[in-house]
Amino acid sequence: MDDLVVVGAGPYGLSIAAHAAAAGLRVRVLGRPMASWRDHMPAGMYLKSEPWSSNLSAPGGRYTLAEYCATRGIAAEHGNPLPIGTFSAYGLWFAGQAGPEVEERTVTAVTPYGAGFRIGTEDGPPLFGRAVVIAVGVLPFAHRPAVLRGLPPGHCSHSSDHRDLGRFAGQDVAVLGAGQAAMETAALLAEQGARPVLIARRHRLNWNTVPQPLERPLLRALRNPHSGLGTGWRSWVWSELPWAVRRLPGPTRERIAETALGPAGAWWLRERFERQVPVLLGHGLRRAAPVGGRTRLDLTTAAGEPLVLEVGHVIAATGFTADLGRLDLLDAGLRTALRTVGTAGRTPELTPWFESSYPGLFFAGLLTAPSFGPSMRFVHGAGFAAGKLVAGVRRRLGARVPLPGSARRRAVDDQDDLSTVQR
Repeated sequence: MDDLVVVGAGPYGLSIAAHAAAAGLRVRVLGRPMASWRDHMPAGMYLKSEPWSSNLSAPGGRYTLAEYCATRGIAAEHGNPLPIGTFSAYGLWFAGQAGPEVEERTVTAVTPYGAGFRIGTEDGPPLFGRAVVIAVGVLPFAHRPAVLRGLPPGHCSHSSDHRDLGRFAGQDVAVLGAGQAAMETAALLAEQGARPVLIARRHRLNWNTVPQPLERPLLRALRNPHSGLGTGWRSWVWSELPWAVRRLPGPTRERIAETALGPAGAWWLRERFERQVPVLLGHGLRRAAPVGGRTRLDLTTAAGEPLVLEVGHVIAATGFTADLGRLDLLDAGLRTALRTVGTAGRTPELTPWFESSYPGLFFAGLLTAPSFGPSMRFVHGAGFAAGKLVAGVRRRLGARVPLPGSARRRAVDDQDDLSTVQR
């Protein structure tokens, strides 16, 4: 039986595995490395966060994005956005350097089993772990407006469904949303020969400003400090003090997670977007229906007047909603028994070490934002999460986890082998 099984191999899963291995835990990582970045983001997209705030986490601050880029002659500079492909390749490099080998197995079930867990996969025998961390990223939580859910296949998709937007060349495409994903998807569609229109309920689009230099006069730096989530004291608190956010009342934390760092486009995208993409702001979507091979959208304008739009396809760039109910791989009885946070009750209540109310079951990533704040929605939060979570696993398993190769570790391994045979 392994000490820890990490379900998911994105930035959080890989960072947790690196810290766990360094702490002497016997850890296994299951999933496709960097899957959402490699398979679910269109070619041509760029990393919105600064390179220095986009590091995966290993003990000692090793294996940074800047280190990876330096070995390949790539400039990882403040104010210079990096392609998503570069970040994906960095994640794969990190996985090969910092932790145990990732097993590309799809987890289908996590079920309580004795004093630990049984982890079922699509192929191969089940695994058994004393502790499990669910670090599945955002893909299970893709949000589609209810009005679109009745459309037949082929009429509507989520922005995370596409690696290649070239398939829409020559088509009219409605993009719903007002954040970076919506605006960059629309710009890429236009650049690849489609005719996009962006539709948003908001009456204006927000744009991030050009980042201030890292080296600034002391007074300017104190008034508007840099952080992993942007500049300003509010962003600094969300970025650097997630432990303090967790001490706030549950409803307050939930509100912060939902409203802080709202939708906005990157400064470097604005000219590309505004030059190519028409927008319908202040428009609500009342109904969507198939009309032959096209889709009819019944909208309401900002003035309350009806507007009908027919398009070849609809892309919902409407983000992700953290919801335990969508976590099908987690045993249903266990899932419904977990204590939850806030009034909505969609996310697990967690200890300061990211452990749920069920002993040995840990969470990382989007589902933890209502507990630790908005930094858990970004790569930057992986460092805090990995360190605290692995400390929590060690607390759960016993303060002194035997190191690899030690007599006590061999005794534990022998006992596990015996237990496996007896099953």
